[in-house]
Amino acid sequence: MARVADALDWINRAVGAVVMWLALTMVLVQFAVVLMRYVFGFSSIFINESVLYLHASIFMLGAGYTLWAQGHVRVDIFYGKLTARGQALVDIFGHLALLGPSLVMLLYWSWPMVRRSWAILEGPISVGGIPASYLLKSLVPAFCVLLLIQGLSALIRDVIRLREARNGA
Repeated sequence: MARVADALDWINRAVGAVVMWLALTMVLVQFAVVLMRYVFGFSSIFINESVLYLHASIFMLGAGYTLWAQGHVRVDIFYGKLTARGQALVDIFGHLALLGPSLVMLLYWSWPMVRRSWAILEGPISVGGIPASYLLKSLVPAFCVLLLIQGLSALIRDVIRLREARNGA
């Protein structure tokens, strides 16, 4: 089971490695936007929207990697005081009752919008913007799938941790 979890982790680690470069790209593009506007007096909606696309990509595609790296905010009132078995049970409950169902519902309800957007190759958000809103909308199901993959990996690891805690007690 740990090998399956490792394979699932690899997916989000690979996506995370790409997303890290998108962050640098976004900073450089935003610098160029400011430089062009305030030094050269030139503005481009297309380039401004590219910052929005990069920003959305970083957050939506990086969510699974962030879950892998345990970088999401966790409200830890009682969790830290629980035994390893208790923590595993809380995490399993969270993955099965909260994370999984919410992502499946988001995927289900967003898919028709994404499908329609791809069917018409939906154009720019603003006149003169990037003529690919369908790519931006595709980030929603990608977010769901990547987070579901990482949630499954975490669930597998929590089941292993639960078994080890039960066997060790």
